[in-house]
Amino acid sequence: MNKTISRRTLITGSLQAGAAMAAFGIPRFGNAAEFNYKFGSSMAANHPSTLRNEEAFKKIREESGGRVDIQSFPGGALGSDIDMVSQVRSGAMHFMYLPQGHLSSMDPRGALHSVPFAFKDYNDVWTAMDGDLGAYLRTIYTKVGLHAFEKASDHGFMHMTTRSKPIVTPDDFKGLKVRASVVPLYVSLFRALGASPAAIPFPELYVALQTRIVDAQTNPLQLLEIAKLYEVQSFCSLTGHTWEGYFNCANGKVWAALPANLQAIVSKNINAATLNTRDDLAKFNTTVEANLTAKGMKFNRPDREPFRLALQKAGFYKEWKEKFGAEAWGVVEKYSGGLA
Repeated sequence: MNKTISRRTLITGSLQAGAAMAAFGIPRFGNAAEFNYKFGSSMAANHPSTLRNEEAFKKIREESGGRVDIQSFPGGALGSDIDMVSQVRSGAMHFMYLPQGHLSSMDPRGALHSVPFAFKDYNDVWTAMDGDLGAYLRTIYTKVGLHAFEKASDHGFMHMTTRSKPIVTPDDFKGLKVRASVVPLYVSLFRALGASPAAIPFPELYVALQTRIVDAQTNPLQLLEIAKLYEVQSFCSLTGHTWEGYFNCANGKVWAALPANLQAIVSKNINAATLNTRDDLAKFNTTVEANLTAKGMKFNRPDREPFRLALQKAGFYKEWKEKFGAEAWGVVEKYSGGLA
């Protein structure tokens, strides 16, 4: 057996080793930073979460003495949310701004925060997410190989928009073609109310509404304006039926390999950025309804209780209590009161 190592083999091996070290954030001597990371997000470059996280990354570089460098790739530059989840779990990417609903594709309990009508306002949301519910969700991230930072970010309360008539009572859902996220809880919700849900990726939603593939959709107010959905929808019913959020998270092994003093710097700044994002979005949400009204969208505020009772009657809560398990369901009901 020839034990002579050629120059070409040595160079190739060195390049492969360097790539592996870069992928997992392992110190690379001779570079400006010891730990080089990629951070992905599907949010636009001008979204508050992107701007605040990039501020945090700058502070992390400064406070770590240049040892930690996190490069931001917003706007889906590294793929869809589903793609990026896969990349972060494998270590091909290191950090991401992860929609909490996507956690449910790895563990059904990842949708606990989205139980319909569990929260009546943001006071309820942040009490739960900064308390036991948020802590419980982070344990699920750990089990799927991810590290979730302590503070959750806001996406918003989900409201219904429609083309031809507002949603006033549960009967208005019957037969309605609704775009739903691929999150099973959402599909189940609309089916329980008698609607016909269709899973359509968000980038295709505008055209789907314009061509009447679907007649209705659900999203936070901010996205109605940002994505110009008011051009293809006439009514917005402020149902606030579920709340959605995001966690900044990291590959678990990458995070564990970072020295504790650097973990502290990263955590402090990313959590601060998340709290700032909450404030930014809260300010934005105070103006968006007026802006959309000026653009022709009509708003109504239906009573939420009949919808909750309709779901209860349809067996929706009982079904999901069984899927989540009694322990997980108990964490939700600590903040929502009895649902099932």
